[in-house]
Amino acid sequence: MSSRIATVTRETKETQVSITLDLDGTGHCQVNTGVGFFDHMLSHIARHGMVDLTVAAGGDLEVDAHHVVEDVGITLGQALGQALGEKRGLRRYGWSAAPMDEALVLVAVDLSGRPALEWRVELPAARVGEFDVELAREFFQAVANNAAITLHFHQLAGRNTHHILESAFKSFGRALDEACRPDPRLGDAVPSTKGTL
Repeated sequence: MSSRIATVTRETKETQVSITLDLDGTGHCQVNTGVGFFDHMLSHIARHGMVDLTVAAGGDLEVDAHHVVEDVGITLGQALGQALGEKRGLRRYGWSAAPMDEALVLVAVDLSGRPALEWRVELPAARVGEFDVELAREFFQAVANNAAITLHFHQLAGRNTHHILESAFKSFGRALDEACRPDPRLGDAVPSTKGTL
């Protein structure tokens, strides 16, 4: 299998984002977005998804974190799409439910070529630290749209907002890892009856 590494940069009047993603990594993560809790969540994607992830981002945090978080999602989605290429020989589907204490969020991934997000997560608190928790959904929507993948998040349990989000990000990493793994039975085939994704 050829190298599955992508580097994408995005610059707007509001943000500057640079991301390098290696789908065949070891979970190494070096992130700095200026949003501490978000950095913590991104590190879970890398560690539990076994991808190497480098993120350097900045922007108008004096307004709020919305633009930075969304643009990191856009850029990560673009990098994921580039790294996946034609998706030949991949499992395509993945799911995980990684518990975090009392919280449990099931995440399913389909490398479908069709962007969709189903977000059934109830977050009791409005903020974790300085992080506006509704930005988690915005981040995953941006990833799904720009990688052209389908994502489902279904909360099965949880009372603590930090724990719920941590379960969601960990589960996403693990589900993505499963979906991106080669399936030797497929050889070089695209995992679709249409012949393309």
